[in-house]
Parts: sequence; structure tokens; C-alpha cells
Amino acid sequence: MASNIDLIVKHGLHTQFGDIPVDVVEKVKTFLLDSFGVGIAGASASITSIVRSCVGGWGVGYDAHTWGRGASLQSAANAAFVNAFQIHCQEYDCVHEPAVVHPMAVILAAVMAEIEASKKSVNGKDLIVAIVIAVDLAAGLGVAVSSPIRFFRPANAGLFGAVLAISRLRSFSPIETKSALGHALAFCSGTMQAHVEGLPSLALQVANGARSAVMAADLASAGIQGAQDSLDGPYGYLTLFEEEADLGPVVQTFQKVWRIAEVSHKPFPTGRAAHGGIVLIQKLMQQGVTAENLETLKLVAPPIIHRLVGRPIQNDMSVSYARLCFQYLGAVTLKKGKVGLDDYSRPALSDAETFALAKRISVIDDGTPNPAAFTPQVAEAVLTDGQLINADISSLYGSPASPLDRQACLLKFKTCLKFGIGEETAESVAAKLIERISNLETVKDTSQLSRLAAGKDI
Repeated sequence: MASNIDLIVKHGLHTQFGDIPVDVVEKVKTFLLDSFGVGIAGASASITSIVRSCVGGWGVGYDAHTWGRGASLQSAANAAFVNAFQIHCQEYDCVHEPAVVHPMAVILAAVMAEIEASKKSVNGKDLIVAIVIAVDLAAGLGVAVSSPIRFFRPANAGLFGAVLAISRLRSFSPIETKSALGHALAFCSGTMQAHVEGLPSLALQVANGARSAVMAADLASAGIQGAQDSLDGPYGYLTLFEEEADLGPVVQTFQKVWRIAEVSHKPFPTGRAAHGGIVLIQKLMQQGVTAENLETLKLVAPPIIHRLVGRPIQNDMSVSYARLCFQYLGAVTLKKGKVGLDDYSRPALSDAETFALAKRISVIDDGTPNPAAFTPQVAEAVLTDGQLINADISSLYGSPASPLDRQACLLKFKTCLKFGIGEETAESVAAKLIERISNLETVKDTSQLSRLAAGKDI
């Protein structure tokens, strides 16, 4: 009987474009566009310029573009680092909720750097297959787990997915692919401590995953053998990094379940765990709840919600902390009706009225046994006149059960580009990226997508 790693490699190296259902191909296009959008927006994030400056000192190379404002040519590994950071640094990138994995940040950044650095053109169909099999592995690793997240799964699971995609693009043999995955295991790092403390090093862990994917493939290309049973071997990723996991049922779903079709949009630039509460407050506002008449508000939700965004609001919060603080995000929603990219400025974070309103909001753990459950959620508002108003949800907005429509997807994309590169050039770049990605099957050289994201070929 074939081992799990052998079945994963077979899926990665042998899946063909014709195997992928049409609706799944459309999901790839949807999240490709979304991920380029948030990656370009990340060019204007608060510490991106510092990250770019650091990366510039890590070695010379002119293989691949960084995206958005201040675009530059870097080595493939360094470009992957910067672009992955930009995709994740504003907590706006898509997520596979059951896996607790942001699949596209590491994967897209690493794959596009690989495509630009490659001496051969990679067409749209090949890019689609690479993304599909990469997300199958990255999300599959998360789905295989039944215990709470400890290490930062988006970075590490994404690293393995990206390596599988690059192995396919380089036409690796099964042994070379397993070696590349073995090198990925050696490069795995990053824990949830940065999340607990609300630090931007979360995005740096994602960035390191993308950079490591390119490095792992380079080492395998050079003939250096890596561990051959890197995922569920006795000292493999799942064995060491997760407490309870079973990869067997996941690999049996290959060619039957396509994980990219299970991915959710993020309608708001916050931790995904805050999205249900934001929508619930919007529902409460439709019933007459306002910042002025609210006495208290409780968000009652599964444990992961309290764990990830139940932190207390603080004076002098960092931007990263605020994105993961539902007290702050709920207060902003009550005042503005939503949360946007412009709600993390220093004046916004230090606003006394927002701070006072946030103190009336709390997150309550409902005791749900599933450690990865994001729903159901209930919001309970008590008004100053004693009136009690409730709202509930059974799925998150942006998930497959409650998806963004095409208009909402395009609005988010265009808003991201305006934030990232300015209104003057955003319209032209947006139109070209939308057109290319909408017709991705016909694109002969997908490296043009990165050049467009970098402001080239305009």
C-alpha cells in the first residue's frame, strides 16, 4: 500500500488541468485576484518599508518583482518573502476555516516568484493546477488535525503546499519532490506566541514560509536529499507540530474534494475570528442598536473566537494587536458600520470615544468542543433603556455557505489597489489584472501577473 507522502506526491505531480472541475477553476481565479489585491494593498502597510529595507540586505538578485508601491527586483526567495508578508500583514487574505490556514499567502508569493525566476514560460493552466494541488496539501494538513492550533499553521502548512507546487513546476521526480518537502520540514518554524501578543511577526512567519519554499526546492534541485517521510513520519510535521492528526482520510479525498473550493474570503481587514461579530453588530444596528444607546454587548461564540480575538483593548495598541481585538473592531463597526483598511491609523487607535465604547463589549466562550469551529455565534445587546436585542449567524460572510458575490469581490480588489498604489494608477492595473485572471486559461506567460502587480507593463 502506498504511503501518505507517496499519494500526496502522486497527486501533486500527476494532476492535470482536465481533472479539475470548471467551478473549481473559477475559485482559483477568484482567490488569485483577491490575493493579488491584498498583496498590493500590503505595500502601504505600516511596517512594509522596514521589511523591504531588511530584505534588501539579504543578498543580491534580480529574478522576481515585489508588488505595489515601491516595487523592486529581488532574488526569487526574497521577493517571495516580501510578497507573502504583504499578502498577510493586514489580515485581509483568504482563509480555509476548517483547516485554520491562510492558503494563498505563502503559496501565491512563492509560486509567482518561482514563475518569474524560471527560464521557461508557465501558462495559465499550469498555474491553476499548481495552485490547486498546493492548496489541497496546505489545507489538507490543517483538516487532518483535531486538536487546537499551537504552531502557526498558515506559515508551515503553506510552506509544504508551496513546495509541492514548485516541485511540479520544476518537473521534479517523486524522490526530488519528497526531498524538497523534507527540506521544508527542516525550515518549519513559527508559533502562535506572536498571535497572543498581537505582533507583526505573524506575517513575517508567513513570509519566511514563502522564502523557505523556494530555498527547499533549490536544495532539492541541487541534488541534496531531504527527509523522505516529512509529514507523518515518526518525527514528521504532523507528529511534532500537532497533537492529534490523521492524514490518511485526507489523502483519500484527492480528486474528489478540491480544497480551494472550501476557501473563504475576508470581507474585512481583521482576523477571521472577528468577522462573525462584525456582521452581527451590523445586524444589531439594523434593529436600532447604536453607539449612543448601547449599554453592553456580548459576543457568544466558539472557543477559537475568544482565543483569537477576545483580547482586551489597550492604550497604545499596535496595529497588529488592534486587528485581533474584537473590542476595538466592534466599537469601530458601531461607529462606522464596518471596518476598513483606513481604521488602523494612530489617531483611530487612540480615539477616546472608541476606547470607551469598546469597554462595553465582551467575547464569551460558548464551550463548543470543536477547536476549529467559527460558528454558531450570537450577539446580545443590552440598551440603555433595558431593552435586549439579539442576532445570530450559522456561517461567516465570505465563506462558501455565504459567499461574496462578484461585485463585492471586485469592489474589495479595487479598494485594495487604491490603498496600495494610489487611485491614479489603480484603475489601469486593476483592469488589466481582472482581464488576465478572468481569462487565465488563455494566458501563455503568467509572469506578467507579477509584473502588473509591480506596476510594470502598464
